[in-house]
Amino acid sequence: MKDNSFFPEIKGNLGFGLMRLPMKGDEVDHEELSKMVDSYLDAGFNYFDTAHPYHGGKSEIAMRECLVKRHDRKEFLVADKLTEPYFQKTEDIRPFFDSQLEWCGVDYFDFYLMHAQNSSNYGKFQRCKAYETCSGIRDEGLIRHLGISFHDKAALLEKILSDHPEVEFVQIQFNYFDYDNMNVESRKVYEVCEDHGLPVVVMEPLKGGHLVNLPDEADKVLRGLGGGSNASYALRFAASFPNMVSVLSGMGSMPQMEDNLSTMKDFVSLSEEERDALWKVRDILNGMNTIQCTGCRYCIEENDCPMDIQIPDMFSALNSFRAFNDWNSSFFYKTSITANGHGLASDCVECGNCEAVCPQNLDIRDLLKEVAEAFEKKKE
Repeated sequence: MKDNSFFPEIKGNLGFGLMRLPMKGDEVDHEELSKMVDSYLDAGFNYFDTAHPYHGGKSEIAMRECLVKRHDRKEFLVADKLTEPYFQKTEDIRPFFDSQLEWCGVDYFDFYLMHAQNSSNYGKFQRCKAYETCSGIRDEGLIRHLGISFHDKAALLEKILSDHPEVEFVQIQFNYFDYDNMNVESRKVYEVCEDHGLPVVVMEPLKGGHLVNLPDEADKVLRGLGGGSNASYALRFAASFPNMVSVLSGMGSMPQMEDNLSTMKDFVSLSEEERDALWKVRDILNGMNTIQCTGCRYCIEENDCPMDIQIPDMFSALNSFRAFNDWNSSFFYKTSITANGHGLASDCVECGNCEAVCPQNLDIRDLLKEVAEAFEKKKE
Protein backbone atom coordinates (compact mmCIF):
# COMPACT_ATOMS: atom_id res chain seq x y z
CA MET A 1 0.00 0.00 0.00
CA LYS A 2 1.39 3.36 -1.05
CA ASP A 3 2.53 5.65 1.77
CA ASN A 4 1.10 9.16 2.05
CA SER A 5 3.64 11.84 2.92
CA PHE A 6 1.27 14.82 2.50
CA PHE A 7 -1.60 13.64 4.72
CA PRO A 8 -0.42 10.74 6.91
CA GLU A 9 -3.96 10.27 8.20
CA ILE A 10 -5.04 9.01 4.75
CA LYS A 11 -4.49 5.26 4.72
CA GLY A 12 -3.63 3.94 1.28
CA ASN A 13 -4.22 5.59 -2.06
CA LEU A 14 -7.75 4.37 -2.95
CA GLY A 15 -10.62 6.70 -2.05
CA PHE A 16 -14.24 5.57 -1.87
CA GLY A 17 -16.23 8.01 -4.00
CA LEU A 18 -19.90 8.04 -2.99
CA MET A 19 -21.13 9.34 -6.33
CA ARG A 20 -22.14 6.10 -8.08
CA LEU A 21 -23.58 3.92 -5.32
CA PRO A 22 -25.38 0.57 -5.48
CA MET A 23 -29.07 1.23 -5.99
CA LYS A 24 -32.43 -0.47 -5.46
CA GLY A 25 -34.67 1.43 -7.81
CA ASP A 26 -34.36 5.09 -6.87
CA GLU A 27 -32.91 4.41 -3.43
CA VAL A 28 -29.37 3.65 -2.33
CA ASP A 29 -28.97 -0.02 -1.40
CA HIS A 30 -27.82 0.45 2.19
CA GLU A 31 -27.30 -3.25 2.80
CA GLU A 32 -24.95 -3.65 -0.16
CA LEU A 33 -23.19 -0.36 0.57
CA SER A 34 -22.58 -1.39 4.19
CA LYS A 35 -20.86 -4.55 3.02
CA MET A 36 -18.71 -2.54 0.64
CA VAL A 37 -17.81 -0.05 3.38
CA ASP A 38 -16.73 -2.90 5.66
CA SER A 39 -14.57 -4.51 2.96
CA TYR A 40 -12.93 -1.18 2.16
CA LEU A 41 -12.08 -0.45 5.80
CA ASP A 42 -10.94 -4.02 6.44
CA ALA A 43 -8.47 -3.66 3.56
CA GLY A 44 -6.84 -0.72 5.37
CA PHE A 45 -8.28 2.25 3.43
CA ASN A 46 -10.21 5.11 5.03
CA TYR A 47 -11.00 8.07 2.68
CA PHE A 48 -14.70 8.63 1.86
CA ASP A 49 -15.78 11.41 -0.53
CA THR A 50 -19.32 12.77 -0.90
CA ALA A 51 -21.21 15.93 -1.92
CA HIS A 52 -24.79 17.05 -1.48
CA PRO A 53 -25.74 16.79 -5.20
CA TYR A 54 -24.68 13.12 -5.36
CA HIS A 55 -27.80 10.98 -5.73
CA GLY A 56 -29.92 14.05 -4.99
CA GLY A 57 -28.76 14.34 -1.37
CA LYS A 58 -28.97 10.61 -0.67
CA SER A 59 -25.20 10.09 -0.74
CA GLU A 60 -24.60 12.03 2.49
CA ILE A 61 -27.45 10.17 4.20
CA ALA A 62 -26.09 6.84 2.98
CA MET A 63 -22.69 7.74 4.40
CA ARG A 64 -24.28 8.43 7.77
CA GLU A 65 -26.28 5.20 7.83
CA CYS A 66 -23.73 2.81 6.32
CA LEU A 67 -20.47 4.24 7.65
CA VAL A 68 -20.79 6.77 10.44
CA LYS A 69 -23.38 4.92 12.54
CA ARG A 70 -21.59 1.61 12.14
CA HIS A 71 -17.93 2.47 12.70
CA ASP A 72 -15.80 4.41 15.17
CA ARG A 73 -15.06 7.96 13.94
CA LYS A 74 -11.32 7.30 14.24
CA GLU A 75 -11.55 4.59 11.57
CA PHE A 76 -12.46 6.87 8.65
CA LEU A 77 -12.01 10.26 7.01
CA VAL A 78 -14.88 12.24 5.46
CA ALA A 79 -14.61 14.69 2.58
CA ASP A 80 -17.61 16.86 1.65
CA LYS A 81 -18.07 19.93 -0.53
CA LEU A 82 -19.63 23.38 -0.82
CA THR A 83 -21.62 23.28 -4.05
CA GLU A 84 -22.63 26.43 -5.91
CA PRO A 85 -26.44 26.04 -6.22
CA TYR A 86 -26.87 25.73 -2.45
CA PHE A 87 -25.83 29.26 -1.50
CA GLN A 88 -26.70 32.66 -2.92
CA LYS A 89 -24.92 34.90 -0.44
CA THR A 90 -22.26 34.68 2.26
CA GLU A 91 -24.84 34.20 5.00
CA ASP A 92 -26.14 31.01 3.36
CA ILE A 93 -22.86 29.12 3.61
CA ARG A 94 -22.69 28.37 7.33
CA PRO A 95 -26.26 27.04 7.62
CA PHE A 96 -25.65 24.78 4.62
CA PHE A 97 -22.39 23.55 6.14
CA ASP A 98 -24.11 22.81 9.45
CA SER A 99 -26.81 20.88 7.60
CA GLN A 100 -24.14 18.81 5.88
CA LEU A 101 -22.65 17.87 9.23
CA GLU A 102 -26.10 16.70 10.30
CA TRP A 103 -26.80 14.81 7.08
CA CYS A 104 -23.46 13.01 7.34
CA GLY A 105 -23.82 12.45 11.08
CA VAL A 106 -20.39 13.87 11.96
CA ASP A 107 -19.06 16.67 14.17
CA TYR A 108 -16.41 17.82 11.70
CA PHE A 109 -15.14 17.17 8.18
CA ASP A 110 -11.61 15.93 7.69
CA PHE A 111 -11.57 17.46 4.21
CA TYR A 112 -13.87 20.12 2.78
CA LEU A 113 -13.75 21.39 -0.79
CA MET A 114 -14.97 24.30 -2.84
CA HIS A 115 -16.87 22.18 -5.35
CA ALA A 116 -16.34 21.99 -9.12
CA GLN A 117 -14.47 25.27 -9.49
CA ASN A 118 -14.58 26.62 -13.03
CA SER A 119 -14.80 29.90 -14.92
CA SER A 120 -18.60 29.95 -14.58
CA ASN A 121 -18.85 29.68 -10.80
CA TYR A 122 -15.56 30.98 -9.39
CA GLY A 123 -16.82 34.55 -9.49
CA LYS A 124 -19.76 33.61 -7.28
CA PHE A 125 -17.47 31.88 -4.76
CA GLN A 126 -15.42 35.07 -4.70
CA ARG A 127 -18.39 37.42 -4.33
CA CYS A 128 -19.87 35.32 -1.53
CA LYS A 129 -16.50 35.05 0.24
CA ALA A 130 -16.82 31.26 0.26
CA TYR A 131 -13.10 30.66 0.72
CA GLU A 132 -12.86 33.12 3.58
CA THR A 133 -15.98 31.75 5.26
CA CYS A 134 -14.77 28.16 5.09
CA SER A 135 -11.32 29.20 6.27
CA GLY A 136 -13.02 30.63 9.34
CA ILE A 137 -14.86 27.37 9.88
CA ARG A 138 -11.52 25.57 9.59
CA ASP A 139 -10.15 27.84 12.30
CA GLU A 140 -13.00 26.62 14.54
CA GLY A 141 -11.82 23.04 14.04
CA LEU A 142 -14.88 21.91 12.10
CA ILE A 143 -12.79 21.50 8.94
CA ARG A 144 -9.39 19.86 9.21
CA HIS A 145 -8.18 20.51 5.64
CA LEU A 146 -9.56 22.95 3.06
CA GLY A 147 -9.30 22.27 -0.66
CA ILE A 148 -10.98 22.61 -4.03
CA SER A 149 -12.28 20.29 -6.70
CA PHE A 150 -11.48 21.66 -10.11
CA HIS A 151 -13.01 21.34 -13.61
CA ASP A 152 -11.34 23.80 -15.95
CA LYS A 153 -8.09 24.78 -17.64
CA ALA A 154 -4.70 25.12 -16.01
CA ALA A 155 -4.62 28.92 -16.28
CA LEU A 156 -7.69 29.29 -14.05
CA LEU A 157 -6.29 26.89 -11.47
CA GLU A 158 -3.11 28.96 -11.33
CA LYS A 159 -5.24 32.07 -10.64
CA ILE A 160 -7.31 30.37 -7.92
CA LEU A 161 -4.26 29.03 -6.11
CA SER A 162 -2.58 32.42 -6.34
CA ASP A 163 -5.73 34.12 -5.03
CA HIS A 164 -6.14 31.61 -2.21
CA PRO A 165 -2.93 30.33 -0.64
CA GLU A 166 -5.09 28.87 2.13
CA VAL A 167 -5.98 25.97 -0.19
CA GLU A 168 -4.25 22.82 1.08
CA PHE A 169 -5.07 20.31 -1.68
CA VAL A 170 -6.70 20.05 -5.09
CA GLN A 171 -9.04 17.40 -6.50
CA ILE A 172 -8.72 17.07 -10.28
CA GLN A 173 -9.97 14.90 -13.13
CA PHE A 174 -7.02 12.76 -14.13
CA ASN A 175 -6.80 9.68 -16.34
CA TYR A 176 -4.72 8.46 -19.25
CA PHE A 177 -7.32 9.44 -21.84
CA ASP A 178 -7.55 13.05 -20.62
CA TYR A 179 -3.83 13.43 -19.91
CA ASP A 180 -3.25 15.66 -22.95
CA ASN A 181 -6.91 16.36 -23.78
CA MET A 182 -7.22 20.04 -24.73
CA ASN A 183 -10.66 20.32 -23.07
CA VAL A 184 -9.57 18.86 -19.71
CA GLU A 185 -5.80 19.51 -19.57
CA SER A 186 -5.17 16.86 -16.93
CA ARG A 187 -1.39 16.97 -17.28
CA LYS A 188 -1.17 20.77 -17.22
CA VAL A 189 -3.56 21.03 -14.27
CA TYR A 190 -1.54 18.46 -12.35
CA GLU A 191 1.66 20.36 -13.09
CA VAL A 192 0.14 23.54 -11.62
CA CYS A 193 -0.52 21.58 -8.41
CA GLU A 194 3.07 20.34 -8.43
CA ASP A 195 4.38 23.87 -8.93
CA HIS A 196 2.43 24.96 -5.83
CA GLY A 197 3.61 21.94 -3.86
CA LEU A 198 0.05 20.76 -3.29
CA PRO A 199 -1.19 17.18 -2.88
CA VAL A 200 -3.76 15.94 -5.38
CA VAL A 201 -6.90 13.82 -5.05
CA VAL A 202 -7.93 12.18 -8.33
CA MET A 203 -11.49 12.02 -9.61
CA GLU A 204 -12.70 10.24 -12.76
CA PRO A 205 -9.67 7.92 -13.04
CA LEU A 206 -11.90 5.57 -15.05
CA LYS A 207 -13.62 8.41 -16.93
CA GLY A 208 -17.10 7.44 -15.81
CA GLY A 209 -16.52 3.79 -16.73
CA HIS A 210 -15.41 4.48 -20.31
CA LEU A 211 -11.95 3.12 -19.52
CA VAL A 212 -13.43 -0.10 -18.14
CA ASN A 213 -15.88 -1.10 -20.85
CA LEU A 214 -13.53 -0.67 -23.77
CA PRO A 215 -14.35 -1.48 -27.40
CA ASP A 216 -12.87 -4.75 -28.67
CA GLU A 217 -9.84 -3.26 -30.41
CA ALA A 218 -8.77 -1.32 -27.32
CA ASP A 219 -9.63 -4.16 -24.95
CA LYS A 220 -7.33 -6.53 -26.86
CA VAL A 221 -4.38 -4.20 -26.25
CA LEU A 222 -4.73 -4.50 -22.47
CA ARG A 223 -5.57 -8.21 -22.57
CA GLY A 224 -2.29 -8.67 -24.41
CA LEU A 225 -0.45 -7.56 -21.28
CA GLY A 226 -1.65 -10.69 -19.50
CA GLY A 227 -2.28 -8.80 -16.27
CA GLY A 228 -5.17 -7.15 -14.44
CA SER A 229 -8.51 -5.67 -15.36
CA ASN A 230 -8.99 -2.59 -17.52
CA ALA A 231 -9.91 -0.66 -14.36
CA SER A 232 -6.69 -1.71 -12.64
CA TYR A 233 -4.48 -0.19 -15.33
CA ALA A 234 -6.40 3.10 -15.22
CA LEU A 235 -6.21 3.30 -11.41
CA ARG A 236 -2.50 2.49 -11.39
CA PHE A 237 -1.85 5.16 -14.03
CA ALA A 238 -3.47 7.85 -11.89
CA ALA A 239 -1.84 6.68 -8.66
CA SER A 240 1.66 6.51 -10.15
CA PHE A 241 2.28 10.26 -10.00
CA PRO A 242 4.13 11.50 -6.90
CA ASN A 243 1.66 14.12 -5.63
CA MET A 244 -1.38 11.83 -5.75
CA VAL A 245 -2.67 11.16 -2.22
CA SER A 246 -5.93 9.38 -3.10
CA VAL A 247 -7.52 8.07 -6.27
CA LEU A 248 -11.31 8.17 -5.96
CA SER A 249 -13.39 5.42 -7.47
CA GLY A 250 -17.19 5.49 -7.55
CA MET A 251 -17.77 1.82 -6.81
CA GLY A 252 -21.34 0.67 -7.37
CA SER A 253 -21.00 -3.05 -6.60
CA MET A 254 -18.99 -5.48 -4.51
CA PRO A 255 -17.16 -6.94 -7.56
CA GLN A 256 -15.97 -3.44 -8.46
CA MET A 257 -14.85 -2.93 -4.88
CA GLU A 258 -12.97 -6.23 -4.79
CA ASP A 259 -11.19 -5.54 -8.08
CA ASN A 260 -10.10 -2.07 -6.95
CA LEU A 261 -8.95 -3.32 -3.56
CA SER A 262 -6.85 -6.05 -5.13
CA THR A 263 -5.21 -3.45 -7.37
CA MET A 264 -4.50 -0.76 -4.79
CA LYS A 265 -3.78 -2.77 -1.63
CA ASP A 266 -0.60 -4.17 -3.16
CA PHE A 267 0.03 -1.16 -5.36
CA VAL A 268 2.65 -1.38 -8.12
CA SER A 269 3.43 1.52 -10.45
CA LEU A 270 2.97 0.99 -14.18
CA SER A 271 5.80 -0.47 -16.19
CA GLU A 272 6.96 1.21 -19.40
CA GLU A 273 5.24 -1.54 -21.40
CA GLU A 274 1.95 -0.99 -19.59
CA ARG A 275 2.11 2.78 -20.01
CA ASP A 276 2.77 2.38 -23.75
CA ALA A 277 -0.26 0.10 -23.97
CA LEU A 278 -2.45 2.78 -22.38
CA TRP A 279 -1.31 5.31 -24.96
CA LYS A 280 -2.34 2.85 -27.67
CA VAL A 281 -5.77 2.50 -26.07
CA ARG A 282 -6.09 6.28 -25.88
CA ASP A 283 -5.28 6.62 -29.57
CA ILE A 284 -7.87 3.98 -30.48
CA LEU A 285 -10.56 5.72 -28.45
CA ASN A 286 -9.67 9.09 -29.92
CA GLY A 287 -10.34 7.65 -33.35
CA MET A 288 -13.88 6.58 -32.51
CA ASN A 289 -15.57 9.99 -32.30
CA THR A 290 -17.12 9.35 -28.89
CA ILE A 291 -18.53 12.08 -26.63
CA GLN A 292 -16.29 12.59 -23.59
CA CYS A 293 -19.10 12.76 -21.03
CA THR A 294 -18.20 11.20 -17.66
CA GLY A 295 -21.79 10.87 -16.43
CA CYS A 296 -21.23 13.26 -13.51
CA ARG A 297 -24.80 14.54 -14.10
CA TYR A 298 -23.97 18.14 -13.18
CA CYS A 299 -25.99 19.16 -16.24
CA ILE A 300 -29.00 17.41 -14.65
CA GLU A 301 -28.54 17.96 -10.92
CA GLU A 302 -27.09 21.49 -10.98
CA ASN A 303 -29.13 22.79 -13.91
CA ASP A 304 -32.89 23.01 -14.26
CA CYS A 305 -33.27 21.94 -17.88
CA PRO A 306 -36.54 23.47 -19.10
CA MET A 307 -37.18 20.41 -21.31
CA ASP A 308 -36.08 17.76 -18.74
CA ILE A 309 -33.59 16.19 -21.16
CA GLN A 310 -31.54 13.30 -19.74
CA ILE A 311 -28.30 14.49 -21.30
CA PRO A 312 -25.71 12.03 -19.88
CA ASP A 313 -27.86 9.00 -20.68
CA MET A 314 -28.32 10.22 -24.24
CA PHE A 315 -24.58 10.70 -24.71
CA SER A 316 -23.90 7.26 -23.27
CA ALA A 317 -26.33 5.72 -25.74
CA LEU A 318 -24.71 7.51 -28.67
CA ASN A 319 -21.23 6.51 -27.50
CA SER A 320 -22.29 2.87 -27.30
CA PHE A 321 -23.77 3.11 -30.77
CA ARG A 322 -20.58 4.63 -32.20
CA ALA A 323 -17.82 2.82 -30.34
CA PHE A 324 -19.31 -0.57 -29.57
CA ASN A 325 -21.75 -1.11 -32.44
CA ASP A 326 -24.41 -1.52 -29.75
CA TRP A 327 -27.66 -2.22 -31.59
CA ASN A 328 -29.63 -1.87 -28.33
CA SER A 329 -28.76 1.82 -28.03
CA SER A 330 -31.70 3.03 -30.11
CA PHE A 331 -34.13 0.85 -28.17
CA PHE A 332 -32.67 2.12 -24.87
CA TYR A 333 -33.02 5.72 -26.05
CA LYS A 334 -36.69 5.30 -26.93
CA THR A 335 -37.85 3.11 -24.03
CA SER A 336 -35.78 4.40 -21.12
CA ILE A 337 -34.08 7.75 -21.63
CA THR A 338 -37.07 9.55 -23.10
CA ALA A 339 -39.69 7.61 -21.15
CA ASN A 340 -41.68 8.99 -18.20
CA GLY A 341 -42.08 12.39 -19.79
CA HIS A 342 -38.38 13.17 -20.26
CA GLY A 343 -37.54 15.38 -23.22
CA LEU A 344 -36.19 14.24 -26.56
CA ALA A 345 -32.80 15.46 -27.73
CA SER A 346 -34.63 17.41 -30.44
CA ASP A 347 -36.65 19.24 -27.75
CA CYS A 348 -33.55 21.22 -26.71
CA VAL A 349 -34.28 24.98 -26.73
CA GLU A 350 -30.54 25.80 -26.68
CA CYS A 351 -30.65 27.86 -23.49
CA GLY A 352 -27.04 26.82 -22.74
CA ASN A 353 -27.52 26.36 -18.99
CA CYS A 354 -26.15 22.81 -19.20
CA GLU A 355 -22.95 23.95 -20.91
CA ALA A 356 -22.29 26.49 -18.15
CA VAL A 357 -21.93 23.72 -15.54
CA CYS A 358 -20.33 20.97 -17.69
CA PRO A 359 -16.91 20.01 -16.22
CA GLN A 360 -15.84 18.63 -19.61
CA ASN A 361 -16.64 21.88 -21.47
CA LEU A 362 -18.77 19.94 -23.95
CA ASP A 363 -20.76 21.67 -26.68
CA ILE A 364 -23.90 20.01 -25.40
CA ARG A 365 -26.37 21.83 -27.64
CA ASP A 366 -24.58 20.71 -30.79
CA LEU A 367 -24.08 17.20 -29.44
CA LEU A 368 -27.79 16.84 -28.73
CA LYS A 369 -28.41 17.51 -32.40
CA GLU A 370 -26.15 14.54 -33.17
CA VAL A 371 -28.14 12.41 -30.73
CA ALA A 372 -31.38 13.43 -32.40
CA GLU A 373 -29.97 12.63 -35.82
CA ALA A 374 -28.89 9.18 -34.66
CA PHE A 375 -32.00 8.10 -32.76
CA GLU A 376 -35.02 10.18 -33.80
CA LYS A 377 -37.02 9.95 -37.00
CA LYS A 378 -37.31 13.19 -38.85
CA LYS A 379 -40.51 14.97 -38.10
CA GLU A 380 -42.89 15.37 -41.01
